[in-house]
Amino acid sequence: MTKKDLIMPAFRLALLTTTLTLLALVSNSNAGKYNSTLSIGDDAPVWVSLPGVDGKDHSRSDLKSAKAIVVVFTCNSCPYAVDVEDRLIALNEKYREQKVALVAINVNKVEDDLLPAMKEKAKEKGFPFEYLFDETQQIARDFGAKRTPEFFVLDQNRKVVYMGALDDSPEGRKISKRYVEDALDATLAGKAIEASETIPVGCAVRFERTRRTRRARQK
Repeated sequence: MTKKDLIMPAFRLALLTTTLTLLALVSNSNAGKYNSTLSIGDDAPVWVSLPGVDGKDHSRSDLKSAKAIVVVFTCNSCPYAVDVEDRLIALNEKYREQKVALVAINVNKVEDDLLPAMKEKAKEKGFPFEYLFDETQQIARDFGAKRTPEFFVLDQNRKVVYMGALDDSPEGRKISKRYVEDALDATLAGKAIEASETIPVGCAVRFERTRRTRRARQK
């Protein structure tokens, strides 16, 4: 075997590895640092006619007058989601007069997270914001949400300007950084957001698995 015979396979392997790496980078070029679907500055996904705990259907277009929107993917059953409930109420109260809309969306389909249970939770806690259910789970996939709770801040042009955690304390006991509030303050003031993306901490969204259908055997 000649030296050329040894070099060529190695060269081809290196070329293949480089190509695969570049393809991976290209495929993820539109994704954020911690979000595999959206990037900061992207147009926010649109939700249409999602049923709410108030018995009405809600769409993003209903919030045209909002100067900013906070979308939080949450649920009833996750301890992390339960821990932010009071903070969600406080957040809504703090920014309501500044025309900031808070929209909570649940896509989990276990019994404790279905719409009847959501209505009970909203009544028990006195949620003053929209709490919506998407049985298709598509809106969570569109946002790239994988945790409950997971937050997204949309500006007046409905661009994604922040995504990640509510603050730096999942249980809410020792909060030193309020990421969503900082993002809202900067957005409403027309300033740049210092921390536009953080790691969401919570339970995994319970996406339904897509079952593969077996092809019929050819006789």
